[in-house]
Amino acid sequence: MNELTGTGRLVRLILRRDRFLMPLWVLSLGLIPISYVASINELFPTAAGRQGYATASANNAGFVALYGPLNGSGLGELVAWRAGFIPVMIGLFSILTVIRHTRTEEEAGRRELLGATVAGRHAGLAAALVTTFVACLALGTVLALGMIGQGLPAAGSWAFGVEFAATGWMFAAVAAVAAQLTSGAGGARGIAIITLGAAYVLRVVGDINGLTDGPLSGLTWLSPIGWAQRISPYADERWWITAPAIGFTAVFALVAVALSARRDVGAGILPPRLGPAWGATWLRSPLALAWRLHRGLLAGWIAGFAVLGVVLGYLAAGVGDLVRDNQQMRDILARLGGAAGLIDDYLAGMMGLFGLIAAGYAIQATLRLRGEETSGHAEPVLGTAVGRFRWAGGHLVFSLLGPAAALAAAGIAMGLTHGLNTGDVGHELPRILAGAMVQLPAVWILAAITIALSGLLPRLAAVSWGALAICLLFGMVGTALQFDQWVLDLSPFTHLPRIPGGRFSAVPLLWLSAIAVSLAAAGLAGLRRRDLPIT
Repeated sequence: MNELTGTGRLVRLILRRDRFLMPLWVLSLGLIPISYVASINELFPTAAGRQGYATASANNAGFVALYGPLNGSGLGELVAWRAGFIPVMIGLFSILTVIRHTRTEEEAGRRELLGATVAGRHAGLAAALVTTFVACLALGTVLALGMIGQGLPAAGSWAFGVEFAATGWMFAAVAAVAAQLTSGAGGARGIAIITLGAAYVLRVVGDINGLTDGPLSGLTWLSPIGWAQRISPYADERWWITAPAIGFTAVFALVAVALSARRDVGAGILPPRLGPAWGATWLRSPLALAWRLHRGLLAGWIAGFAVLGVVLGYLAAGVGDLVRDNQQMRDILARLGGAAGLIDDYLAGMMGLFGLIAAGYAIQATLRLRGEETSGHAEPVLGTAVGRFRWAGGHLVFSLLGPAAALAAAGIAMGLTHGLNTGDVGHELPRILAGAMVQLPAVWILAAITIALSGLLPRLAAVSWGALAICLLFGMVGTALQFDQWVLDLSPFTHLPRIPGGRFSAVPLLWLSAIAVSLAAAGLAGLRRRDLPIT
């Protein structure tokens, strides 16, 4: 039997399982840059205005760190630069998709069942890679056609789409290798996401050093993200860079196949770390066990939020400089947020971004509950005197309080950084921290949706990522695409007060919290009544 036998059928299976989630992230990430065209045209309608904005941005180390180098002052160059962080998100979704359909399947025992049928050894890995590659290619096509529809040059638009697709391909291949290294999906995700973070850091250090022709500027070329951005859409379109990107993808995919052939099903190349023969006394409660399972993920998210808070806090002081001489832009930005000042509007917008990212952590932490069930780890715990509510509650503490800790880390880091820049930490820190914490009710709504699906419709638990994709789509491009207000109101983030700078109202926070409690209660009631496990 051929080792790829059954790949086509497994591709169809993956497409069926992800028929809601995959189109959502493809469309949302593909449409976000399209909305930037109208925004930049509105803010800078003249070539002189765009040139001034480009000159100020290109030499701002904070903006270069966040978005990458700016290659020109044309509308296309500005849009491509403004979308510079989106490839990181594409890489993350590619990683999660590949590991979900490879290592997670093995961990749940489904890969072994499929292997007993007429399916080749590498069919599952090939199907996951092919599906992710096609999704990234579709995302790039959506982006390119959308940009052409906005009147931008076709060559630059296709280069823009290739940049996004190539990033997704490279990190899908990285995830394929990571899935062979460990015996657990959590470990594989950790390795792949750390690799993504390292690539981003290399790109940041290299690009910032490049502003002064420093000795570390070459580090950009060690980063797959840096390669993709050097395609330079709408500038000189360096198509040759697609060759090393494709080569990188092919090499890592072949390495993944070679590693897969050398290991047993369910095992990893790296030997598992054996624990002590006797468990510590503090592990006797479900909450302590949940802490043991969640602590690594929580620490990683808190550290990431703190670093991102420092970067975005550093950028805040430069926002006023960028628009100080453009009264039209100042008027527009003030209207968009209803905030007292431009910097407050920027800070409030960044807090909204942190809220969306924290919702991703909340969903991931909540899905750990479902993962413990499908992997069979829940049954030994529930076979003792531990009830279902106590078992679930231990995990849900991290679903609800984990995002609070991450948002607090972001608010404190951002408040301290911006406060030190302005020389008024005592004034900036409390209000920026408040802006971070008001995101919690909306984040809890997303966690509660995951709890409800896990309890009532467990096979659809992963659809909760679709809810986050919808919120991301509405938040990023809803206004630019002129969605009706009732459509935008479907996102809980629409109802949050814009803090700092805006008017605070506790009423929407109370309503959102009440809805979250109701959804979570329904999910826990379903978990108590249904069979366990359902796979």
